[in-house]
Amino acid sequence: MSPTILTIYAMICPVVVAVVLFVLVRAFLGEWQKARAEGRTII
Repeated sequence: MSPTILTIYAMICPVVVAVVLFVLVRAFLGEWQKARAEGRTII
């Protein structure tokens, strides 16, 4: 593999991981707020 492809991969991979983590945390916080508004636990 060429160094350029490896460099692009190494730069994009953390961005993809950060986006997935952001989506998961945002969904969790939304569910947590909804559960709290309804007066129940999230589990």
